[in-house]
Amino acid sequence: MRYLDVPAAKRISKIGLGTHQFGSPEWGYGESYAGKEAHAIVRRALELGITLFDTAEIYGYHARRISRRALRSGIALSDAARVEGFGRSEQILGEALGDDREAAFVATKFYPAVPATPIVERHALASANRLGSHRLDLYQIHEPGPLAPGATVMRGISALRQAGVVGEVGVSNASLTRWHATEQALGSPVLSNQVGYSLIARTAEQDLLPYARAHHRVIIAYRPLELGLLSGDYPDASPANPVRATAPLFLPENLERATGLIATLREVADAHSATPAQAALAWVIHDPAVAAIPGASSVEQIETNAAAAEIELASDEYTALQNASAGFQPVPGPSFLTRQVPRPIRSLAGRWRKRVPAGLHR
Repeated sequence: MRYLDVPAAKRISKIGLGTHQFGSPEWGYGESYAGKEAHAIVRRALELGITLFDTAEIYGYHARRISRRALRSGIALSDAARVEGFGRSEQILGEALGDDREAAFVATKFYPAVPATPIVERHALASANRLGSHRLDLYQIHEPGPLAPGATVMRGISALRQAGVVGEVGVSNASLTRWHATEQALGSPVLSNQVGYSLIARTAEQDLLPYARAHHRVIIAYRPLELGLLSGDYPDASPANPVRATAPLFLPENLERATGLIATLREVADAHSATPAQAALAWVIHDPAVAAIPGASSVEQIETNAAAAEIELASDEYTALQNASAGFQPVPGPSFLTRQVPRPIRSLAGRWRKRVPAGLHR
């Protein structure tokens, strides 16, 4: 395993484990996966030298159910943690890490929905409790909250850092401008920005990656395999899994358009006795400022992902993948996965925004 060269209290592996699917009904893995397979995946990840584990308080429960139950029961968005199933991914991850929790660099996220410093503290403590830890290695702002200005959120996080509950601070899906603003509000470096980055999604190269390289920051790449499209396992038809089936990249026309990119991935992979997915991961983490957090549905898959860290791409291979990536132009389409924070939560926040006096929006 390779590790990032950044000033953090713990080593951060270049290949991590994303746990969005832990306990998530969207992926259809069910409780048997949560209780057995997820545990085995985490244990094997630790054995392979993986230290970076990414989760979030909203992972593991269907956002539409959270919204409906919250509205019916009168639970405010700020108290969403009271809804049954909230934080399920954190709980599964914490149980799987067990006594080896301190060997891991655990990153979780929260959605700042209400302009109140105690809310931030409450969410952080709840996440730490579910993870079975007294300290969150990396606490990330999931999205910019419509009601919670950065200064208010940062006051809460600063208090948490002083109390030793939070180690490093990160943002997610943030522009460079918002990254800078968050650092200014915090008064200290914001270590990471978690964004979609892959051979298909490369906007981070415009300004985020140069900033990360120059200032010892980190880009945490989610969807580095684009829901498995870059594995080359879906050459002819859309997949049955509902998450992939609703993603525009899996439209028949896009699958056809991706054949050139997949062919180049296979060619590069063959030169390293690897798989296309491993070649795609090797490309993502080729940049020294990037760590990738692919998910894993089995122990075999986490082993395959970890092995990608051993692949050193030659300059001509890297260039070939760059060119093939530039040549793939997908057609747009409807999707329920265009943003990480699910639409029901954003819609619910928007309704509450209308009820709050305008002065509190700033």
